[in-house]
Order: sequence, then structure tokens, then C-alpha cells
Amino acid sequence: MSKSSYRGRFAPSPTGLLHAGSLSTAVGSYLEARSRGGEWLLRMEDLDPPREMPGAADDILRTLEAFGFEWDGEVVYQSRRHERYRAALLQLAASGHAYACCCTRKEIAAAARRGLDGYVYPGTCRNGCPGGREGRAWRLRAPDRDVSVMDRLQGECRQNLAGDIGDFVLLRADGFWAYQLAVVVDDAEQGVNDIVRGADLLVSTPRQLQVYDSLGLPPPGYCHLPVLTNAAGEKLSKQTLAPAISGGDAARQLRAALGWLGHPPPAECGRLDELWRWAIANWSLSRAPRGPLILPHA
Repeated sequence: MSKSSYRGRFAPSPTGLLHAGSLSTAVGSYLEARSRGGEWLLRMEDLDPPREMPGAADDILRTLEAFGFEWDGEVVYQSRRHERYRAALLQLAASGHAYACCCTRKEIAAAARRGLDGYVYPGTCRNGCPGGREGRAWRLRAPDRDVSVMDRLQGECRQNLAGDIGDFVLLRADGFWAYQLAVVVDDAEQGVNDIVRGADLLVSTPRQLQVYDSLGLPPPGYCHLPVLTNAAGEKLSKQTLAPAISGGDAARQLRAALGWLGHPPPAECGRLDELWRWAIANWSLSRAPRGPLILPHA
């Protein structure tokens, strides 16, 4: 991939404010794009209103600006793209890759076994909903074969989707679009050809590759950065009470994020603009750690 053709992105969810872990991911994706002379897009993944924090989307944008991030083009909001997801689902249903499912969570838990990421769907509705019931959710047929991700930092990740995951949800029973469909539709339409994000999402990447394949779309490249954890080994998140970052202390926090990513800046870089110039000029994935990182004093 030439420098001029590189297109990456950062796609936060407004379920909470930005914390040190999301900052680390944003910094890594931004530096990979800018060091290669490419574009860096910003997308707000606001498809789950019950979980969203009021005002979080605007706060995320203000925080990114305070840290000196500069994105290309307008911010894309998933909540305004329902028709794109519906068109993709109709295509998958017409091609036989997707089917309606009437199973409740309780029914699945009673009949399924545990897999790599929750219960492995037992295929109850693969040939139609039983007993004349109507499907509410939609699932993608998981092939009984290995799907492999060649990650530039984590190495190869291989899953047998049928055995490890099962047929997975594209449209939830509550009417909300599933991440696995929306992220593929958006990245493909925006021309994103390289994705740098947190390693906690690596387990879902084979599912997304299967969606790309089923829609006849070329997949992007992937790099999954290590996640930041607290002292208990829990990923920093709203659920683990990760404190929000503040733009008022941006230079210190950016310096810390660069250090976590294996790029501690020299002491003479004090201002934000100096830190960014040095980081873009010196960024290399070969220096980034692979494993999870414990945030000091978290």
C-alpha cells in the first residue's frame, strides 16, 4: 500500500468519555496514518442509544481537538446510516448468507455451549423458525472452515467460525444493528483500507472478514494494539470506572500514551505540536508492545 493510498480511522462509541485506553488507541491509529502520509477519518459509533451517555459524542470531539488530532473530512455518525445497513442485510438475505432467527437469549443459553466469545449459536433457525414463530433477529451463516487474520502486530489469529462462534447476529431482536455488520459497511463505504484498533476487538475480526466475503467486498489490513488495563487486569472502560482524560493536561497525557506504545518522547519535546511532530517522524509498529499494559495507579 502506497503512502498516498492509506486510509485509516478512529471510531469511538459514545457510551462514555475518552479515557487513557481509548487515547492510546487513537494515538496509535493516528500515527500509523500520518507517518504513512495517509488519511485519518473519524466515525462516531452511536448505534446503541440505551447504552450511550448524553453529551458524550460532543465531549469526545472536543477532547480529540484539545489533544491536537486533525481528522480528514466530516465526522460520520452511524445513527444516520440505517438505510446502508438495511441494504447490506437485504443483500445478504437475498444471497442466502443471512436468515431470520426467533430464538431468545434464554433459549440459546439452554441449548448452546460456550465458545470464544459467548454462546455458540446451535443453528435452531438455520432452516426456518420452528413452530411457525417469526424471526426478529437476523444472523449470518458461519462457515465450517478456518478464517484467518494476519495481524501486523499480534500475528495470525485463526478461528473456525462455525465451531468457535456460530451463526452471529447482524440485526438484534430489539431492532438495533449489530457492530459486526455496521463496522464492515462503514469501513467499506468510507474506503478504509487499514484498521488500527484495540486488541480486545481481535476476537471479532474473523466475523467481520466473513461479512466482507459474503458481501463481495475487499477486506482491509489489521493491526490490534495492546489494551490498557487497571491493576486488576481489567480493560479500561466505563464499566471498570476508568477516569476520563482532560484536554487541559493534554501534553502530559499524550507523552504518557506515546510511552505506553513504545515511543517515549525526548525531554525537549514539551508542547503538543512538538510531541506530534516527533511522534509522526519516529513512529514504527516494530516498537509497539503486543501484550496488555497496566496503567500506573489505575
